Amino acid sequence: MGTVDDMEFRTARPEDTEAIEALDGSFTTRTVFRVTGTEHGFTLQEIPVHPPIRKVFPADNSDDGDGSAAEEDPDSRTFVALGPDGRLAGFAAVSYAPWNRRLVIDDLEVAPPYRGQGVGRALVGHAAEFARERGAGHIWLEVTNINAPAIHAYRRMGFTFCGLDTTLYAGTPSSGEHALYMSKPCP
Repeated sequence: MGTVDDMEFRTARPEDTEAIEALDGSFTTRTVFRVTGTEHGFTLQEIPVHPPIRKVFPADNSDDGDGSAAEEDPDSRTFVALGPDGRLAGFAAVSYAPWNRRLVIDDLEVAPPYRGQGVGRALVGHAAEFARERGAGHIWLEVTNINAPAIHAYRRMGFTFCGLDTTLYAGTPSSGEHALYMSKPCP
């Protein structure tokens, strides 16, 4: 597989669409972040789960995040990481909102064989460079409370919790999960 140094990072092209849509973004976790309402707000507590939870996200039938849509909007980009064999190792779809100077990571996925090797960190680095070009003050993302592996990775990258939504996933296949929001200043 090589290392991150052996990979190509670039803006997505229309020919990347099929690989982006086919990327396995599922995860397995042995812990989740339990959200508990209190009199004065909420608490988060990481708790073990047994058996481990395997989450497979449903297919996204929208037209965003495929590289071509990002090319049409100057404030959106999709970055891809390609392994030494030219196969997709991961991608990050981002968008910039000028009104609040926020770069949003709309989607970040790393193929299972490349996880834990710095691909996600490198993609966030490309997103941060785009954020600087746009004048962003901070980078923001949303993650489900059951995706502990991603939460830990984001924390190692300097993201901190900045909010939550206990109803975002209601009426969806992710009903019962909670949306956690994380951000970090744009370097």
